[in-house]
Amino acid sequence: MKPWIRKAHRWLGLVFSLTLLMSSGSGLLHIVMTRTQSAPPAARPTGGGMDVESIRVSAMDAVRSSLGANAAAAVNLRMIAGQPCYQIIPADRSALSYVNAVTGKVDASLDETYAREIVASYLGHDRSERTDYLTAYNREYIPIFRILPVHRFDARDEEGTRVYVSTLTGSITRHTDDSKQAEASIFSLFHKFAFIPDKNLRDGILATVTGGVFLVSVLGVILFFATRPKSGSKIRSQKEAESI
Repeated sequence: MKPWIRKAHRWLGLVFSLTLLMSSGSGLLHIVMTRTQSAPPAARPTGGGMDVESIRVSAMDAVRSSLGANAAAAVNLRMIAGQPCYQIIPADRSALSYVNAVTGKVDASLDETYAREIVASYLGHDRSERTDYLTAYNREYIPIFRILPVHRFDARDEEGTRVYVSTLTGSITRHTDDSKQAEASIFSLFHKFAFIPDKNLRDGILATVTGGVFLVSVLGVILFFATRPKSGSKIRSQKEAESI
């Protein structure tokens, strides 16, 4: 029994040592990332204040003109392009609707306009370019950021700065650049096996290697107790050494 345990422990340890190296390496990188990766900024109002006296359209009329007979889940009042606008969230969670609270005009383009203003307020300039609109997560914008949909804007600077903005919350949900994303990508590749595109296969492999590491540890504990000298053997060895 002992030789079998020792052999299994040795070969399984060799097979799963790569996983331990990847996990420990990504763990060290995670410590670095806690100091280099900044948290998303808090939501903050954009614009220079809202002139509520200029509002001529009621929330009820805005919902009717934008959604018709469909129900609204919520209605927000935002300052966009210098005018108060209703941001209407449909009950079916489809695309946001916008209605100018002064003129009553329904304008779907206000979503991008509002996103651009949030980004300009955060970055301090309006030179960024919208490069994507995400309705699903990808390798850079992963589920830990939670909020969808989001607009992606690229600052086109030397650092490769890009930000993700949610018009629903009125905030930047992620701010990254080339160096920060390199750290995050390496961490995902090593720690989460992100190089495997299929989630079910990836989770299966992660479960297998994690279970293998657990098994190796258990075998090591068993081997420790199975191979330790017995108390009687120690006494006999001492007596034999004294007689010599």
